[in-house]
Amino acid sequence: MDSLLSILIWLPILGAGSVLFIGNNRAQLARWVSVAISVIVFVLSINLFLDFDTSTSSMQFVEKVSWITQFNIFYHLGVDGISMPLIILTTFSTILVIVAGWEVIKNRVADYMAAFLIMEGLIIGVFSSMDSILFYVFWESSLIPMLLIIGVWGGQNRVYASIKFFLYTFLGSVFMLVSLIYMYNLSGSFAISEMYTLPLTMAQQSWIFWAFFLAFAVKVPMFPVHTWLPDAHVQAPTGGSVILAAIMLKMGGYGFFRFSLPITPDASSSFATVVIVLSLIAIVYIGFVALVQKDMKKLIAYSSISHMGFVTLGVFALFSIMKMGSNGELISISGASIESAYLGLEGAMIQMISHGFISAAMFLVVGVLYDRLHSREISTYGGVVNSMPKFTGFAVLFAMANAGLPGTSGFVGEFMVILGALQANFWFAFLASMTLIIGAAYTLWMVKRVFWGEITNPEVSTLSDINSREFGILAILAIAVLWMGLYPQPVIEVMHASIVNLLEQALTTKLPVLL
Repeated sequence: MDSLLSILIWLPILGAGSVLFIGNNRAQLARWVSVAISVIVFVLSINLFLDFDTSTSSMQFVEKVSWITQFNIFYHLGVDGISMPLIILTTFSTILVIVAGWEVIKNRVADYMAAFLIMEGLIIGVFSSMDSILFYVFWESSLIPMLLIIGVWGGQNRVYASIKFFLYTFLGSVFMLVSLIYMYNLSGSFAISEMYTLPLTMAQQSWIFWAFFLAFAVKVPMFPVHTWLPDAHVQAPTGGSVILAAIMLKMGGYGFFRFSLPITPDASSSFATVVIVLSLIAIVYIGFVALVQKDMKKLIAYSSISHMGFVTLGVFALFSIMKMGSNGELISISGASIESAYLGLEGAMIQMISHGFISAAMFLVVGVLYDRLHSREISTYGGVVNSMPKFTGFAVLFAMANAGLPGTSGFVGEFMVILGALQANFWFAFLASMTLIIGAAYTLWMVKRVFWGEITNPEVSTLSDINSREFGILAILAIAVLWMGLYPQPVIEVMHASIVNLLEQALTTKLPVLL
């Protein structure tokens, strides 16, 4: 189907309009229509996945229609092996959050469901845009539904958290827009593929690199522009936290893959060490910050920052692996170096998908407890296993995955990035591997105090175990976490050709040839 990508983008957005038309007074009908739309979109995305040709790095399912002719802007869509897994993750996660809010959200139900459907369409637009202005429109528009989700259905300080989230992410993106306009003035085109072939001096690349970096680093978020995330997570409703962690953070990682490496390869090589250092600080330091949290959501939020540090480490370690010179030339190249660079890049992608599953599961676990006792404080609980044994089984599995237990998805991406980083620098790999100790420490600290031990709070003994709806959601995520941990090969096969092409672009200088 030639317009399948457009259907994936606009079906949930137009479907959200029908949900809003149904209105909050018919909440149950709004719920059923929302879940039906999200399931249809997911099924269509699976069809996209099954028809995807893994042997080529070329963009597939391409759609191109003239949009704003005087500025040479097109409605231009397409997917490759980098965007395909992220689209599946988006459609999968949207079903979960709509079903998860089925009984929990009682205020303005239709508005709540519609916000997630709109955000689903906009984020799919981000992952499939081949025109930079179209990308920017989807990128910024996706902030609006999340702003409303936090600001309307969030906690006590929801207004502060939603405004902080919006300002951080919006202001960072303004620099990206400036760089896109600058490259348009040089090439006469906003097409991303044209920007890949645009010769740029080191000074030009440097300015563009840091403009992109501000936009993408805030979104990941990287240290030190991460402070908006814990506030947003703590105040957001459970569904908002799930989409924020599982999908929206991945937009930043995707930006580094799609823009930074292929457009500014020489500057990326020059500043790679800075990004690697910031990534290692996030992995180690933020892990220690997570260790002292007393609020479960804050702990998981900080752990997300730590785990996402592996994404940027895997992306930029390739320049140390390949031993790039100051002028963008390759100093040394070997089969082992190439394989390690692939490991780093593919590990970063696997880490994004894995983190999507695990962070979604962890926030849903906290949501289940919060729905019952209306507290996120670790000290409120203790001995939950005695009254909620089935729930505890799922919670411990997801906690172990969060700590990087082999056999779960949490291990695969981190292990691949560490192996890749080892070729670059022993200390990069050593510091990154510290997360296996620190992550286990803060995760087990929470598990021990929440689920094990004697019941100290009488209210805990009255808790009812998970119902069939909650069991189904957690079971699906458990299958995803174990499947990715035991057999990640299908995802690797989808992205491999695109990663090979990306590595070639990242190692090809864009500096103008001097005659």
